[in-house]
Amino acid sequence: RVNVSLSRRKTLETIQEKDQFSCVTGNPIDDCWKCDPNWAGNRQQLADCAIGFGYKALGGKGGPIYVVTDSTDPDPHKPKPGTLRDAVSQPGPVWIIFASDMLIKLKSPLVVTSFKTIDGRGVHVEVTGGGCISIEHVTNVIVHNINIHHCYPADSDGDGLHIFSSSNIWIDHCTLSNCADGLIDCTVGSTAITISNNHFSHHDKVMLLGHSDDYVADRGMQVTVAFNRFGEALNQRMPRCRFGYFHVVNNDYSSWAEYAVGGSSRPTINSQGNRYIAPPNPNAKEVTRRLDANGQEWESWNWRTEGDLMVNGAFFVPSGDGVNPQYTLASSMEPKPAAFIDQLTLNAGILLPNGGIANPGSRGSGISSGGGLIPGGNGGGAPGGMYGTGDGYNNPPGEGGYYGGGDGGLFFSSAPPSPCCQTSIIILSTILILTLYFTTNNYFVI
Repeated sequence: RVNVSLSRRKTLETIQEKDQFSCVTGNPIDDCWKCDPNWAGNRQQLADCAIGFGYKALGGKGGPIYVVTDSTDPDPHKPKPGTLRDAVSQPGPVWIIFASDMLIKLKSPLVVTSFKTIDGRGVHVEVTGGGCISIEHVTNVIVHNINIHHCYPADSDGDGLHIFSSSNIWIDHCTLSNCADGLIDCTVGSTAITISNNHFSHHDKVMLLGHSDDYVADRGMQVTVAFNRFGEALNQRMPRCRFGYFHVVNNDYSSWAEYAVGGSSRPTINSQGNRYIAPPNPNAKEVTRRLDANGQEWESWNWRTEGDLMVNGAFFVPSGDGVNPQYTLASSMEPKPAAFIDQLTLNAGILLPNGGIANPGSRGSGISSGGGLIPGGNGGGAPGGMYGTGDGYNNPPGEGGYYGGGDGGLFFSSAPPSPCCQTSIIILSTILILTLYFTTNNYFVI
């Protein structure tokens, strides 16, 4: 069934590539703006397309367009005109777009002020580095079509995107991976949030919704998690919830190692129309995980599964009263049938200018490494990878590569192998070929 699903997704991708403006997706967000061939001339229409608990997020609607022309971040305390940091610090509503493809390496968290839209449509924008995007004590923020990855602590925990004591927030069509802490964390009384159409991959603790088990102000938190694709090499927290009301609807879960949806401190979790594909590990088939509570305590928590598609032995352990009125507070949109998940999540992640989808492990081209940001891609970028030479995960940009050393950094190397390495590769390849040959032809007798 997994292979059938993948085949179906490839077929849909082929159809989409032939008709870039096809809008027969059933995804209400994409159908709202993507069908318009002149969407670039009417960018602020996007603010009318939000759904879920964050549907009131206006972003920079009604404000001027700010075009980011400079990808540098020279002085976080004195933002340089033309940079993203200068754009997000402007007063009042501002709709931020980008003049070209950009790799923005931050020196410290990018603090976004109220009534801002960061709109990366039409280009490939990557944000990485120190702290990444911080949404603190603000309201009405939209972040759309940004590739956020390899964020490390710098006066922060190293989250890809941290929402702190904020409301009316919408995160849509972003690709997030490989950060030091969470990919998206919503804490300290944040509420009225929609996290939609994103692609998550290659990470441990994906999404935290709720500050701590004793921070009771999160009891009013309402978050919609919809149309996202939880992809390759994920471990847990998709999401991990505390106290509030969480609508997990029409997402595609193709990978987890420990669990997919979990929580503590009596959250209400309404899971509807998702597809959960369990990992091969027979001990990790359960979708859910209750933390810091025994069975007698969590049996009264309101967690329900409704219309979810369970694949490869996946199972969801419900609890509480399935018809409890509290589910009204955890319901933010009408779920679609899980049978349409391939179509609903087809475009999850950032949308590339050529109509492609930039998901790690998928197709597309990168701009930040000599071998392409995305495995299998044809991206250009600076020779030698994004962070140059060195080793160690937390080295600042320019001083070391993430996940191992070498000239490439960020998994890749644009430099040719040294002569000694070439010789070793040839010898090992020869041994492997001979071993396979003799094994296949029964030359080894035991």
